[in-house]
Amino acid sequence: MEPDFLQLSSFRLWSLSIILLSSLLSAFPVMANDFLMLKITGTNTSLNRNIEAHLGTLPSSEVQRRAFIFNAEDNVIAALNSLGYYHGEIVQDVQTSADSPWVLSLDVTPGEPTRIEWIDLHFDGEILEDAFILQWLDKVSIKPGDILNHGKYELMKSQLITLALARGYFDGNYVQSSIEVNRDVNTAKITLHYDSGPRYHMGEVSFTGHGLQDGFLDTLIPFDKNSPYSTGSLSRLNRELLDTSYFSNIKVLPQVDKAMGLDVPIKVELSPKPSHSIELGLGVDIGNTTDSAVEPRVSINWRTPQINSYGHSQETSLEWSPDRPKYLTTYTIPLSHPLDDQLKIRFGMLRDKYGVTQVYDPDNNKFTNTGELEASKGLIAVIRQQRLSNNWILRYSIEAMKEFYTQSGIDYSPEFLLFGTSISKTTRGDNTLDPKSGFFQYYSIEYANPNLGSAIQLTRIQTKYKWIETFFDKHRIVARLDLGINLADEADLALIPPSLRYFAGGDQSIRGYSYQELGPYLDYTNSDGDEAREVVGGRYLMVGSLEYQYYVTPTWRVGTFIDAGNAFDVNQIEPIVSVGGGLHWISPIGPIKLDLGVGLKETDTVARPWRIHLTMGAEL
Repeated sequence: MEPDFLQLSSFRLWSLSIILLSSLLSAFPVMANDFLMLKITGTNTSLNRNIEAHLGTLPSSEVQRRAFIFNAEDNVIAALNSLGYYHGEIVQDVQTSADSPWVLSLDVTPGEPTRIEWIDLHFDGEILEDAFILQWLDKVSIKPGDILNHGKYELMKSQLITLALARGYFDGNYVQSSIEVNRDVNTAKITLHYDSGPRYHMGEVSFTGHGLQDGFLDTLIPFDKNSPYSTGSLSRLNRELLDTSYFSNIKVLPQVDKAMGLDVPIKVELSPKPSHSIELGLGVDIGNTTDSAVEPRVSINWRTPQINSYGHSQETSLEWSPDRPKYLTTYTIPLSHPLDDQLKIRFGMLRDKYGVTQVYDPDNNKFTNTGELEASKGLIAVIRQQRLSNNWILRYSIEAMKEFYTQSGIDYSPEFLLFGTSISKTTRGDNTLDPKSGFFQYYSIEYANPNLGSAIQLTRIQTKYKWIETFFDKHRIVARLDLGINLADEADLALIPPSLRYFAGGDQSIRGYSYQELGPYLDYTNSDGDEAREVVGGRYLMVGSLEYQYYVTPTWRVGTFIDAGNAFDVNQIEPIVSVGGGLHWISPIGPIKLDLGVGLKETDTVARPWRIHLTMGAEL
């Protein structure tokens, strides 16, 4: 106690008096208003809460005050009994006043509690064969030796009824439900006998309010007819319909009152989305480590969720910025399943920048930034995407592309016909936008050959991983690893377009550096006869990240990270490391992260930088 006294002595006298008064008041709960002050002593926290709940709100008139005081003792006894205390004693004292609130003091002695001697749980009916209900029984918190709590008993009863109805036991009822209390020896016996009757089945599913072909939505039904009834199955059907993006409103209605025998018909009421939706986005990119210009950005996203009765849809995105315009249209055709089997036809034109270009300044004996490697590309692709039974996503595609760029003063415009396939899987510990755990894995391979319409022979292999785990509720780890390799002849490297090479840098790569500014470089003499240097990307990529996040509150967290790696070539291997931290807000639309990254070393083309990264969206 001595250290506490020394600490308090540094405050002024009036502050110390307030602290001591607060300590005295905290010895017993106090509730007060203009008519009555209520003081309860002799009980623990849980009993206090229950007593206050039974007493109700404080009176707001003199008539209510008299009734409140008159019924106080009976209400306290009821509160004690509900928590298993049947021998409680209450001493009530009322202090009246003409010009201040009356004071009602309740000194409560709970007495010995009543403990559960045994519990008799007995089931009849088909529920005996339901493993889900048996698992629930294993988690029932009431056991012999516990203090009797009528609230827990009623909760267990209602939980069983709720679970039974959700599992299709619509004829179930309690044959016997009782608590037998022996007040002489302070024991109680609980008896619950439940007869579930038969379990109902899923009946016919009918869809109304849509303009799709008959039978088109039947493939979305995630259960078989006559399968056991379950609200979980109906929730999965609702999610499947929602994921199609065809509908603005979905109601899945089990019609128990119209059951045919044990089959419950399911009625699904649908409201289509508007034929078109347009989203407009505005933004600005303020500088980077190679250029301090302010670059405005405008984006327009146009969606047509349902083009015809066969469920075709399209999405077109148009982005404009002075140096990175982009146009991309994706037309989606459902095949054997609206979600699990789709054919996508994609067409696009875009321009992008990579790395950094520099010219040697002999006066200052250093290279000066002059811009970036620019490339313009046109593409058309056909992609088939399938979701396999174990939730792997399989894609295979053919993409025709032509890219225009100038490298080391030479113009290139190679054409490629890429044959590719990829497989990926995301496992999440929960369905929130900020999952507590999860694992993402991605593998892809693309191949081009001169005999099949490409400028060179190229094999492109990539793999990506992301792992998330939360420890002790507040401590979260996020790890990431990206690997890539381009297999091609040395003489053909310049004909690999920049969009197919590997670069590093940016908020999804190495923070503290600009997007795609890191990688191997070439030295050459430009058209003006000056010595120049250009980051042209590499054949290999290895980038990893480890981040620790701590939840200050459920919606705010802080993080610290280390990013490492680079894009490499055989003769240029230069690992880059950056560190930093940030503040993250878990918003209703997903995490919004404000991170500061700092590079730990200079490279031959980039001075040691720092950069602020603002990102949003789920990490899985």
